[in-house]
Amino acid sequence: MSINKYKVFKKVVELGSLTKAAEALGFTQSGVSHLINSLEDEVGFLLLSRNRSGVKLTENGEMILKTVSEILKWNEHLEQQVASIHGIELGTIHIGTFTSVSVNWLPGIIKDFQRDYPNISVNFIEGDYREIEDWIADGKIDCGFLSLPTRDTFDVLPLAKDQMLVLLPIDHPLSTKPVLSLADIMEEPFIMQRKGGDDDINRVIEDTPFKPKIKYTVADDYAIMAMVEKGLGISILPELVLRGQQRKIRLIGLKEPKYRSLGIAVNLMKQVSPATKRFLDYVQTYPELKV
Repeated sequence: MSINKYKVFKKVVELGSLTKAAEALGFTQSGVSHLINSLEDEVGFLLLSRNRSGVKLTENGEMILKTVSEILKWNEHLEQQVASIHGIELGTIHIGTFTSVSVNWLPGIIKDFQRDYPNISVNFIEGDYREIEDWIADGKIDCGFLSLPTRDTFDVLPLAKDQMLVLLPIDHPLSTKPVLSLADIMEEPFIMQRKGGDDDINRVIEDTPFKPKIKYTVADDYAIMAMVEKGLGISILPELVLRGQQRKIRLIGLKEPKYRSLGIAVNLMKQVSPATKRFLDYVQTYPELKV
């Protein structure tokens, strides 16, 4: 079976459309349809159901998709290894990331990485910690930035510690203090991150006696900042999230500092592609990677 047929099949599934897949791959729609039909003839069953709203996987298509993805991944590895033997660094890396890393770390890292390795393409998928963990486990991405600890099955490279800071309205009675203890803010109305995503606050307070008086629960960090600015409560967020923000809020460190630990994870280090290995080595030694 042709690798091209697998590539077309996977792209159609990703985009949910023959037309969009054709545009992305530089094919005609009829060419994509022909390759899908040919692949279905070879396997002996339908892979996709077509309707006016697009296409979706059949049950049989769902069963073989992961294997097809694995074949494409190892084909990519092979192409990268052959190129490396010839002294050429090429390939594509799929990276999972979240907003504060995307904004504060990745632009500089990627600019310098692409300067040194111009033939390696980099694709980003942004999500929360749990989504990134799922994407790594499913092979959808090659590596992902995460708050640690993460799943025991992953291989992890620790990168930096990110201090947690208390957010207060600028005119709050506690805003003049140089540092705060968790006891100082125990009775304050608290704006909590919603569980299930980037649950940084609960990660740092779970082993402490601090029980915040939760008034609001919010999913978005920037919404938390806006609510603190309006005097709706106080909160705690990582320094990297707060970097560059221009709201009228006061940021104060804790008397006993708390941190989130940031790292980058892969499913299995010995199975990463040459291009991904280059990126991991680059990130580990990148001088500007700090909080």
